Amino acid sequence: MQKLLLGASFLFHMLAAGILLAQNAAPSSSTKPNIVLIVGDDMGYADVGFHGCKDIPTPHLDKLAAVGTRFTNGYVTGPYCSPTRAGLLTGRYQQRFGHEFNPGVATGLPTTEKTIADHLKAAGYKTALVGKWHLGDRPEYHPHLRGFETFYGFLGGAHDYFDDKGILRGNEPVQEKEYLTDAFAREAEVYIEKQKANPFFLYLAFNAVHTPMQADDPRLQKFAHIEDKQRRTYAAMMSAMDDAIGRVIAKLKATGTDKNTLVMFISDNGGPTMPGVTVNGSINKPLRGSKRTTLEGGIRVPFVVHWPGKFESSTYEHPVIQLDLHATMLAAAGAKPPVEFKADGVDLYTYVSNATNKPPHDALYWRFGSQSAIRMGAYKLVRYDTTADLDPNLPKTTSKAKLYNLKDDIGETKDLAAEMPEKVRELQAKWDAWNAELAKPLWGGNPAAKGQGKKKNAPKNE
Repeated sequence: MQKLLLGASFLFHMLAAGILLAQNAAPSSSTKPNIVLIVGDDMGYADVGFHGCKDIPTPHLDKLAAVGTRFTNGYVTGPYCSPTRAGLLTGRYQQRFGHEFNPGVATGLPTTEKTIADHLKAAGYKTALVGKWHLGDRPEYHPHLRGFETFYGFLGGAHDYFDDKGILRGNEPVQEKEYLTDAFAREAEVYIEKQKANPFFLYLAFNAVHTPMQADDPRLQKFAHIEDKQRRTYAAMMSAMDDAIGRVIAKLKATGTDKNTLVMFISDNGGPTMPGVTVNGSINKPLRGSKRTTLEGGIRVPFVVHWPGKFESSTYEHPVIQLDLHATMLAAAGAKPPVEFKADGVDLYTYVSNATNKPPHDALYWRFGSQSAIRMGAYKLVRYDTTADLDPNLPKTTSKAKLYNLKDDIGETKDLAAEMPEKVRELQAKWDAWNAELAKPLWGGNPAAKGQGKKKNAPKNE
């Protein structure tokens, strides 16, 4: 009898220990994946190692690109910060609901729109935003009311990297002593540690490398060999963001959640390199154009997705857009948004794993005031802010429609419009049909393109 009791006691303790281990273990591969969405701000297309950058080491981003899928024709839906974030979080072209330009003091992401955080929260996820919001300052636009249970960061479009005025934890101001990029890394690490036993969604939205141009002394010393002061500071800021991303990836590994985490990285738009924007020292080569233009330099960005067993060590050549990240997150989480939700993106895994190599999109579209673009296959029809030409004798208006073959001419140097009028008409007709579906901008305008919008439903610029 005593042996039976001892055996039963041993068995009970073993079962209890097993239950405890199971409770403390990281989620298994059969559970919903964690999702980490990382966004850089105003990055130059050329300023990462996996795009050939030589003067700014980005080892952590390079490793993410090496182990994940690098989308070589990755786009965002606009050349400005807030509109592309509105598209990213809603999964819809932001022009469909009037968020075409950066919001003012009393405006923000329309409350009629649901965000990816809303959808994932409804699917059982813990949700957090660390970093830049830029989708409205007023209480009704606050991240806590847009699906994010946790918020640490700032509400506006830019922020000082050393001054803590305006930094919030939820709704409460905080005293932040660290360099802001490092602080965001710290907060992301703390969140991952706290939520390691739950499926979580972390939206890590850096303000690096947006102006003001500020870096800490150790990183500035690291790039003392760069003679140009602006480029030196930019390099230090890029390095800080790369370090922060490395910390986040390391924390995923330390918590055992890395094997079941979908990690995505993009920039919100191209680097600002031309007059009319706050130039930060970025480089977009071999692309032409800048933030604020619908040329490739304004809308084509570094674009990487990694998920063990699904997005691994590959490149993908067909054009994709940040709206697809929204759809990919929903599919990965098994989240089912309301039936009235109409997305413009697609689940990228469906196409990355597709043996037929079918492109995800028939065409991609842009409208930014009177600037516009459509890409279908290799061809792009574009009207852009002529400031991008940097010609002091050229009026600062919107260009005539130009046609480029991006497969042969990534730098958009040879206009084929006169040689291929039928292709111009085809692309223009498709863009016009898309444009007819859009809403008028709820606010703002594009001063550089004043007076150029003449198409159906084209916005009146201020």
